[in-house]
Amino acid sequence: MKKTIAILCAFIMLVSVCGVSAFAAEEQYNVGICQLVQHPALDAATQGFKDALTEKLGESVTISEQNAAGDSATCATIIGTFVSDEVDLIMANATPALQAAQAATNQIPILGTSITEYGVALDLDDFSGVTGINVSGTSDLAPLDGQADMLAEIFPDAKNVGILYCSAEANSKYQVETITPLLEEKGYKVTAYTFTDSNDVAAVAQNACDDNDVLYIPTDNTAASCAEAINNIALPAGIPIVCGEEGLCSGCGCVTLSISYYDIGYATGLMAYEILVNGADVSAMPIEYAPEFVKEYNADNCEALGIEVPEDYVAIGAADEATEEASEEAAA
Repeated sequence: MKKTIAILCAFIMLVSVCGVSAFAAEEQYNVGICQLVQHPALDAATQGFKDALTEKLGESVTISEQNAAGDSATCATIIGTFVSDEVDLIMANATPALQAAQAATNQIPILGTSITEYGVALDLDDFSGVTGINVSGTSDLAPLDGQADMLAEIFPDAKNVGILYCSAEANSKYQVETITPLLEEKGYKVTAYTFTDSNDVAAVAQNACDDNDVLYIPTDNTAASCAEAINNIALPAGIPIVCGEEGLCSGCGCVTLSISYYDIGYATGLMAYEILVNGADVSAMPIEYAPEFVKEYNADNCEALGIEVPEDYVAIGAADEATEEASEEAAA
């Protein structure tokens, strides 16, 4: 009996010295990612999110990443599985994924990324930057007035501007409605060309190229996933394209005023950490926006079309390459 008591006392002393945490299982977090479609911008945002969470939580977080291949119904199925599995947080990459998450749960915290305008995406009246529901996240909205200025700077002699976008994407429609009067104020005749899905992108792009001097494509997931098809029509036709973001521009554009999708994804990951570990209230977290924008150009397309860009434009990929080279030199 005395021996048993002695062992028990020794165990209690060990716990008091080492702390209860030494014997308690480390808390685990389960996070589900629903990405609408695979293309460079959304891929970069997802990677930034995962990098931030794993840097903060290491093996304490399990991430389930699912891609809906551009189908809104598949987004709903993916989100439904996350809800059934009772994940601790859902990251929705692109508007249809966010809308599916909002419809599926009002309990699990939801963070969006690559969302242009949350008020439009979630149909919120008088949206002022905080949703008041179980949703927050980051926006990919770049200054539309700046993009209109860019188009006028590079193509001052153009007369007809065609805007190409997917009518099924609410945030694309918002951008088109915003930038159209800005371009018209500069003297351009602006015509919108809409496609409903990837099946009619090529035909609509051909019509737009036939009727216009230059095209503008906002941040649009369907267009981004079909960038190669658009480029195969616009480049031989000699029609330059101003794009809403870097990934789309690298595929079919000439110039863009873009954010870093990796950076907004990373910021979303830091928001997730605050929710999971520090108990932040997602409904009170303001939507976060990219802190800076970069004038970039697609060197190959600009050369093919004989377009000269001002010195303050950076070739797409050049900034990333410079950063990688600097990191390698520092490590050496």
